[in-house]
Amino acid sequence: MKILIATDMEGITGVTTWEQVTPGSAEYARFRKLMTQDVNAAVRGAVEAGADEVIIADGHWNGSNILIEELDPRARLNTGSPSPFSMMQGIDETADGVFFVGYHARNGSPDAVLDHTWSSKTVANVWLNDILTGEYGLNAAVAGHFSVPVIMASGDQTACAQIVELLGDIETAVVKQAVGRYAAECLPPQMTQDMIFMSAAQAVERLEDGDAPDPFVLDAPVRVTVEFFSSDMADRASRIPSTQRSGTRVSLTAEEMVSAYNGFRAMVMLAGG
Repeated sequence: MKILIATDMEGITGVTTWEQVTPGSAEYARFRKLMTQDVNAAVRGAVEAGADEVIIADGHWNGSNILIEELDPRARLNTGSPSPFSMMQGIDETADGVFFVGYHARNGSPDAVLDHTWSSKTVANVWLNDILTGEYGLNAAVAGHFSVPVIMASGDQTACAQIVELLGDIETAVVKQAVGRYAAECLPPQMTQDMIFMSAAQAVERLEDGDAPDPFVLDAPVRVTVEFFSSDMADRASRIPSTQRSGTRVSLTAEEMVSAYNGFRAMVMLAGG
């Protein structure tokens, strides 16, 4: 069984501020270590429940956050940016299931640590075929393109609730209770790593038993709509051929999700200037 662990950092154990997840900040080194520990807990759970191959996608910032020297040796790490599938690098039809480790809620969510969608400086909202979603939906739809289900997630209570609402009854590990964008009641790493381990193991066991949710598959063609924070961002994003614009919203329609995902990434990169 092959598991892809798609990671982010805002939903990692103890994280409540941008300084903790921003390369070059004084706190960043501490939380890289905690990110690696959360990921290792997921690897242990997957392997001990029966997975024989674990691939990790380092999906935060420039994709160079996880400490490979401290990574569980039973996993392989996709690192660096840009890569063909970005936060989902390593996904293909040979994967059996996906974990989301360290995920956060979509932009504008109350009681959600560091809520944003892809870019906290550029993207206000994203819709997939009129479904309002966050990074979790974009990435789950890429997995769904390959008929692979998301089976486990960790993050704060709001991120986990949004993921379950969209994807169904997956296993979750709520590592902190957010009370604002920059505040949460956090559990210590010893507890959260046990929670992540248990959720990962249970997810793999359910997958083996045929009890995992279905893959998140969108009807084709796939329409992705991005609402940007300002009109100049929409100006730049709409330079992509075949886009449609309404105010600060720019839409792109593709025949399948992988092309829609890459079109979305291109729009955001252009919009960021």
